[in-house]
Parts: sequence; structure tokens; C-alpha cells
Amino acid sequence: LAMVVGGNKFLKDWGFETVIFSLLIGLFISNIFSIPKWLKEALSSELFVKIGLVLLGTTVLFDDLLKAGALGLIQSCVVVFTVWNFCRKMKIDKEMSLMLSSAVSICGVSAAVATAGAIKGDKTKLSYVVSLVLVVAVPMILIMPGLAKLMGLPEDMAGAWIGGTIDTTGAVAATGAIYGEVALQTSTIVKFSQNVLLGVAAFLISIYWSYSKKEVTEEKPTLKVIWLRFPKFVLGFVAASLVFSFCVAPEVVSDAKPILKNIQGMWFALAFMSIGLETDFKSLITSENRRSTYAFLGAQAFNVVFTLLVAWILFGLIA
Repeated sequence: LAMVVGGNKFLKDWGFETVIFSLLIGLFISNIFSIPKWLKEALSSELFVKIGLVLLGTTVLFDDLLKAGALGLIQSCVVVFTVWNFCRKMKIDKEMSLMLSSAVSICGVSAAVATAGAIKGDKTKLSYVVSLVLVVAVPMILIMPGLAKLMGLPEDMAGAWIGGTIDTTGAVAATGAIYGEVALQTSTIVKFSQNVLLGVAAFLISIYWSYSKKEVTEEKPTLKVIWLRFPKFVLGFVAASLVFSFCVAPEVVSDAKPILKNIQGMWFALAFMSIGLETDFKSLITSENRRSTYAFLGAQAFNVVFTLLVAWILFGLIA
């Protein structure tokens, strides 16, 4: 239904892409009706979006990957370090602070889960952080493209801003797709740059936690943590880009691109529908963790402004 509605020419001309309708339909169902157990078990937004992102690699040629990836990695390092330290100064308990800091500064749910695993964190706190990330990401999908257009940002700069600000890979892809093809590619590559840092970040956090808490007696972390936390789908994206850049004839790439884009769109539609079905707006209203909510929103606001500045410098002045 979302793909049929999103394929309407009038709506597409106004910038309403399939991903918006996928998200809205999912949100409507999850917040109005009760989701049956069999449907909940079928929801796998992370898996669906990763399949779509690996397919996206077939349309991102290696030269573009190197250019955006290098700038994206620089942006990611600057943003992650600055935002993470900003979040750490929030007056909330240490365990929650670490999970929130990683979620905001690195890559949302994946970073929060990796951090919780690295410090053996409270699952209740992790669940709350994940809910915060998902709930806040939804309005950002709709608001950020409008803000970028209002400021007249070119697609690569807007993509860098989106990729460095929104916390989940799926929401980044959705927002980038709304703004344009170049924005989708740049935002995805920037988010991948942050994802690459996830393994290293989890390793450093686990070392910090192990040595800062004297009562912890577990075995100290090893380099194996980096590989265990590394997002493997990034390798699929790069492999797809390499194959279509160097191993497939240009005319074949040209002919296959629209077909692969449609298949990719189907997986993205499934992913964003799942995000909508998994998101419960009531979770923030009924939560007792108000201070953590305020800390997260404050950190996210700082992240939006600071990342825009870094994206403007790297993709506006340097690129």
C-alpha cells in the first residue's frame, strides 16, 4: 500500500516518498491497534534495512565512496568525540550516561546495545534508551529534510548532516531518501563511517568500565571485542560497491540500476514499516526516566547544531 501511494506522481513531485507512507502506516497501526504476537515476531527493521543498504552499495561507485567516506570518517571522529563528551556531563547515573552518550554520538540502537554489552549494563535501562532513540528518530525523519530545504543545503551537505545526526541507520536512509538520491548516498556513507567506529568505541568503553569500577572482577576486554561489535553489513555494502565499480560492465550497471533500486526500495519499505510498528509514543509519556529523556533531547539538540557546523565546513568549504 505504501509503495502504491508513494508511487503517485503528484505526491512524488511534492517530495513525499514511499518511506514516509511506510512509516506513517506502521505508526498508525502500532499506536491505535494492538499488534498481534505473530506480527511482532516478523518485525526485523534492522535486518530489512541492512539488506536494503547492501543493495544500495550497487549504486554507489567506489570513487564516490572514497570521497564521501574520507570526509565522513573525519566528521564522525570529530562529532563522536565532542558529542560523547557533552553527553557524559549530563547529571544522570553513570551506566545510563554511557549508553545515552554512545547512542547519540555513534549510531543509535546498535551503539547502545554494544555499550550495554561492553559494560554488562542493566537491560531495563537499555530498553529505555532504545525506545528513546526510536521515538525521537521518527519526527526527525520528517523534520530534518524540511529544515535542510529551508536552509538551501546542497544534497551532499544535507546528507552529511543527516547521516551524522540521526541515530539509527534505517532512519538515516529514510531521511536521505526523502531529500534526494545524492543525500541518500552521502548520509549512508557518513553513517557507515560512524558504524565503523562502533567496534573501536565498544572496546575502549569496555576498558574504561573495567578499570574504572574496582568491584568489577570479570575478565578484562580483548581485541576480539572490536570484531564482535563491528557491523558486518558494512562489508557487504563495500563489496557490492567494488563489484559494480570494477567487475561489472558500465552498460550492465546502467541497465541493472533501476531494477536493483526497486528491490532496494521494497526492503526499505519493509524496514520503515517495521520501525513504525515497533515505535510506541506512549513510552515517553509514561516513563519515570524524565531526567534521562531531557538529557537525551538536550544532547540530540547539541548534536544537530554541532554536526551541521562540521558538515558545512567539510562538505561546503573543503569538498
